[in-house]
Amino acid sequence: MTSRKLPLKVIYAALGADLAITSIKFAASLLTGSSAMRSEGVHSLVDAVNELLLLYGSHRGSRRADAAHPFGHGRELYFWSFIVALLVLGLGAGISLYEGISHLLHPVLMRRALVNYLVLAGSFACDAASGWVAFKAFRATKGEQGFFAAFLASKDPSTFIVLFEDIAAMLGVLIAGAGIALAQALDAPRLDAAASLAIGLLLSVSSILLARETKGLLIGEAAHPKVREAILATAGADPGVLAVNGVLTVQMGPDQVIAALSAEFRDGLSTDQIEGCVSRIEAGVRCACPEVVNLFVKPQARESWRRQLEEAGPRS
Repeated sequence: MTSRKLPLKVIYAALGADLAITSIKFAASLLTGSSAMRSEGVHSLVDAVNELLLLYGSHRGSRRADAAHPFGHGRELYFWSFIVALLVLGLGAGISLYEGISHLLHPVLMRRALVNYLVLAGSFACDAASGWVAFKAFRATKGEQGFFAAFLASKDPSTFIVLFEDIAAMLGVLIAGAGIALAQALDAPRLDAAASLAIGLLLSVSSILLARETKGLLIGEAAHPKVREAILATAGADPGVLAVNGVLTVQMGPDQVIAALSAEFRDGLSTDQIEGCVSRIEAGVRCACPEVVNLFVKPQARESWRRQLEEAGPRS
């Protein structure tokens, strides 16, 4: 089993799309006075900043372990991913909601509505192209899992953040288009403001989902169950192991896992033989799970392991 990380080209594709349309959306909002278009400009700007933060976090997280960080810097990506979720809420959703409320209280007549439709159509095309790249990459990493299950199980936040952003961006364009069209058709500028509010709510929901997932990774989650199963199977197959008690894992980064294995060795083994057994287990785990960067093997009787778990409290 190998860890497959989302290619950075997916983030670059999303960044290129957002940079291409951000200034155009803001220009269109100034020309037409559309609140929904201004919210969409903020949406694309926040997405572009988010992708820059993901690239920065990916770079920082890939640094080698050092004396101050003996298990590496993998969680730095999780930190910046959490900041991304907060930015979506604080800037994207906050400004969109403000724009909507402001234009509800002080409606502005829309001008040159055709400009909005042209910009939204081009924006949707860019977001769809970026989303297709992200969708294909995410599909390649999810295996046989459903998409929502893969989102919940993913240990690489960039896999779901980029895809979520592209989906939210396309939905935002559709909401803005609907609001602008209704405002023009019914001569009701408040419907344009209502579209801004809807975009703000969309970003709020996206932010909450992203924050929930990245928070779990940031504070420390167990590795995928398949990693645990592979470690137990590898240790249990070694002739020097009498019984495998259990294993604890923690995800330190998208492709960095630390594991602690408790095993009871056969009676009569010398120290050298136990060391050889441990070396075989480590080699087998490295082969089966390259993402396991540190494996600590503790010789321990099953009763001691159970007592340790009881003292520590329940674990999932």
